[in-house]
Amino acid sequence: MKNLFSLQRPCWVVLGMVAGLLTITGCSGGNEATDAKGKADPAPKAEAQQPQKKSKITVGVYERGAVPASEGTLENNRWTKWINDNGPVEVTFIPIPRWESVQKFNTLFAGGNAPDLIMEYLADYKNELYAKKLVMPLDDLIEKNSTIYKDLLKKYPNLDKLGRKPDGKLYEVGTVSTRVTPNHAYYIRVDWLKKLNLEIPKTTEDLYKVAKAFTEQDPDGNGKKDTYGMSLSFVSGQVLDNMFQNVGWVVENGQLVRDWERLKAVTEFKKRLYDEGIVDKDFLVDTAGAKGEQDWVTGKLGIWGANNGTTKLGYQSYVTLKKNNPNAEIIPIELPKSPFGQFSSWIGAPARTLGMISATAKDPVAVVKFIDFMNSEPFVRALNYGIEGVHSKAGANGCPQFISDELAKQVTFASDFNMISSSSIYLDKCTDFKNTLDPSKPIDQEFSKFIDIAQDAYVSSDRPEPGFTHRSTLPATPADILLIETTTTKPISDLLAKAIVSGPTATVADAIEKAKATWKGAGGEKAEKWYKDWYVENKDKAFLTKDLYK
Repeated sequence: MKNLFSLQRPCWVVLGMVAGLLTITGCSGGNEATDAKGKADPAPKAEAQQPQKKSKITVGVYERGAVPASEGTLENNRWTKWINDNGPVEVTFIPIPRWESVQKFNTLFAGGNAPDLIMEYLADYKNELYAKKLVMPLDDLIEKNSTIYKDLLKKYPNLDKLGRKPDGKLYEVGTVSTRVTPNHAYYIRVDWLKKLNLEIPKTTEDLYKVAKAFTEQDPDGNGKKDTYGMSLSFVSGQVLDNMFQNVGWVVENGQLVRDWERLKAVTEFKKRLYDEGIVDKDFLVDTAGAKGEQDWVTGKLGIWGANNGTTKLGYQSYVTLKKNNPNAEIIPIELPKSPFGQFSSWIGAPARTLGMISATAKDPVAVVKFIDFMNSEPFVRALNYGIEGVHSKAGANGCPQFISDELAKQVTFASDFNMISSSSIYLDKCTDFKNTLDPSKPIDQEFSKFIDIAQDAYVSSDRPEPGFTHRSTLPATPADILLIETTTTKPISDLLAKAIVSGPTATVADAIEKAKATWKGAGGEKAEKWYKDWYVENKDKAFLTKDLYK
């Protein structure tokens, strides 16, 4: 394969008009000039060629506060420098707070400062950008200026299919994966189950009973009532919603409908947990889950939903837990069955679209060239494992292994720069976190087993994702339908949150009725008709949940 670390400079043809004479200096061929008689003059002194000036672009990258102080900042660190030294363009990276990305992007768009390349997970927001005409179609740009990404679109038709919007044009770029893995894992303290003579919960009612016991029966044996049975913040709350299939739109009797029954059931379950002190009373302000994770790793929480729970993030939490509680035993469990069926939480899709080019990008061709670079083998290897021989070397399984934990820290903080790289195309099994673990370390052996258990528990068509499609492939709605959804989401969420935390002064049933009225008043019935019609027209050709498991 061509070495993309060596960027060849093009040969320049300089045209100069001197006293009406057109002089052409070639980049190759003879190095002598001739007079009118054909006699060679002495070779002219060659002028030093100037390096080709790179085009400049801006790229939005998630800011998670994960960059070590020794590495600099998200905008300026060893990998931003490597990218600019080795890539075809000069990139200025714009930090986007991970859990406030929509607000940040909106502010940038309003000020005329949106990044040229937008990288974002939320399908609803990307659909909104399309509906507002804030992003540009990419068909001609990619066809004329791309090599690597254009080949990916041809080789993986789903990537092309998912990137298209209702007008039939391509607006999103993304990644493909050779394997599907869980995004979330639901962990339980097995040692607490043993101490209290309890079984792993199989149903949501079992889950309530176990969590209640974890709260009230001193599972850590310190003689104090200082443990929470489970968490409701961040991913833990999302996992609970998925158990009850509370995903907004569900397929019933062959039709796609707006659900209220599941929303009511899960809200009543959460209120029950809250009223009985089974969860942290401040869960609503723990929006990024930091407090919930702290309770978990310090041994004060019995059941926890982990974001990227079988990757480096889950591993780090496990290492911290074992340092604080050497005798702690945990395991990821299947999501308990609810009255609506048994589901799994979010999993990765075999193809995902995660990037768009702003309509205001001054040099969209340069952005396409950068997208190609992000999908090149040198980029993938560097941003996953660092520089070979410096940060990593081939392990016994043939996969790159970090030489030390300290060297790994110089690389792993930069994972979001790799967001729309199809890493598994080049690394295959080596993209699995399991293959980075050291089988000679007991803690790595234990976590490796968790990865296998989670894979079996969550990537199964018998326990599918609860939505009608993957959350990254929601249909792009027209602007008026999008407005109905966006303007009702927060008011409805606030009504239900108030019902959960207000004790006997507010009921879930009353909150649901108010939520229905809010929805209807905003034109919800129009949205329901649009989704119903969309499903009838597209159910046989759209990417739906069943396609995740093919």
